[in-house]
Amino acid sequence: MNSTPLPHGVVAGAAIGIGTGRSRKFVGDEHGADVSYFYVENQPGEGPGLHWHPYSETWVVLEGTARVTIGEETFDAKAGDTATGPAYVPHCFTNVGDGLLRIIGIHASATIIQTFLDED
Repeated sequence: MNSTPLPHGVVAGAAIGIGTGRSRKFVGDEHGADVSYFYVENQPGEGPGLHWHPYSETWVVLEGTARVTIGEETFDAKAGDTATGPAYVPHCFTNVGDGLLRIIGIHASATIIQTFLDED
């Protein structure tokens, strides 16, 4: 099978995959970009533990429902919703729906810096 090389600046999903699933981690600094992101597919009950970054993070819910905590506030975000957590404020999200949660976490940084507050 012939494949055409990707144009400069395009990164194949397989090159930034996390584990065996479809989740991906894009570190902008590795690709000449000023932002980074996680594309995540979580099953019900899954999500990252409480953590913070020295920059803001914006989440775009593509599918499903995420229970998002930013500081002292907790709310449900559904497909089509966008939320932003400010720098240094602890945050997390969990898939509270019955099906797959697809979400993008955009980091306002060319590198990803995370400090987790719990052991998980």
